[in-house]
Amino acid sequence: MIISRITTAAAPIFALALLSPALRADEPPLDWVDHDTGHRIIRLSREGGSESLYFHQNAYTPQGDKMVILTPEGVSTVDLKTRQIDLVVPGIPRSSNSVGGVIVGRKTRTVYYSRWNGSNSMAYAADLDSRATREIGKLPGAGRFGSLSTVNADETWLAGSFVEGQPTNTNGIMRQGNRSKGEWMEERVKMRLPMRLFTLNTQNGELHTFNPSTDWLGHIQASPTDPDLLMFCHEGPWHWVNRIWAVHPSGGDALLIHHRTMAMEIAGHEFFAGDGKTIWYDLQTPRGEDFWVGGYEIATGQRTWYHLERDQWSVHFNVSRDGSLFAGDGGAEGMVAHAPDGKWIYLFRPDLKSVSGESEGLIRPGVFHAERLVNMSKHDYTLEPNVNFTPDGKWIVFRSNMFGPTHVFAVEVAKSEK
Repeated sequence: MIISRITTAAAPIFALALLSPALRADEPPLDWVDHDTGHRIIRLSREGGSESLYFHQNAYTPQGDKMVILTPEGVSTVDLKTRQIDLVVPGIPRSSNSVGGVIVGRKTRTVYYSRWNGSNSMAYAADLDSRATREIGKLPGAGRFGSLSTVNADETWLAGSFVEGQPTNTNGIMRQGNRSKGEWMEERVKMRLPMRLFTLNTQNGELHTFNPSTDWLGHIQASPTDPDLLMFCHEGPWHWVNRIWAVHPSGGDALLIHHRTMAMEIAGHEFFAGDGKTIWYDLQTPRGEDFWVGGYEIATGQRTWYHLERDQWSVHFNVSRDGSLFAGDGGAEGMVAHAPDGKWIYLFRPDLKSVSGESEGLIRPGVFHAERLVNMSKHDYTLEPNVNFTPDGKWIVFRSNMFGPTHVFAVEVAKSEK
């Protein structure tokens, strides 16, 4: 658990964190209170160019004592009590783009990742304490056209997607040239390349492929609790696709989680609830006009929509493990919501409205009550903050370039008593 107050017992550890390594004049502060929100913020990283993991990638050990981040030297851990940083997998600097699919197991103290060796992408597992590393196997797909994304709940397999065969128009797949992101995505989805999902056995490297498709398959996530449930998406401009799907790797057809019902409706940046019972996602009806966080209960199909205001729209949303709180990382004015004052890290308290009369099969409505936690006015949103809650729900971790170089920060959910 991250130090939450400077108590007498914690003072020596806190002082050590402040003095070692010595702060340079141009380094961001290690600990301060946002004067606009009254919430305490701490810097977890020590080197510029460090990043937290993507918002839905589990970064925490099962015991909740360490968090994985990416540093200029490789894959590292942060001790959430002492803030000590240890390099676990060296030699793969974040800037090289040679490491992918970094995710921590939910059963063991293991980080899984892929690494490009010049001709293939290989999957590995590293023990976060001993740093012992083992090779699992080769990812499918020619060259870099296979990607590792996730590990299932009991850590028996890794999963990802790959392009079948050897694509001829590689420039259309890799984001290159002077195209905007929107132009590149339109070009890529129109290619209709044959793809498959895959699992890779974590013990023997056995490969299993399934769900053949000419849709662009991505954003693959394993359920945090069901070892035979995988969520994935049809990538592309969100108003072109029915994006969110779920499938059992052991067999059966994929299930569409959200079906669009109006022109320009979009849904995406989906993620599992901590208990694995609900899939949550950004929903706009239509795009850029009306904003929701939508939920789909896997066992029953029950839908819940929480409404939020334009300024509160966020690039990514997330939820605490107990489901009681949500967070958002805000957005810049030029993004889809065109929010005039949206550059904040937000805390959302969900308020489900009571209903009367016949409601079976209908969407349950609610609203988010928002609280601003961090002023992100100096943050460049070409770097997405990617919020996530610490396991105890007391802090929200994010990445930011508000001081220049990218660092990993955490903001306290409770208001500071300083």
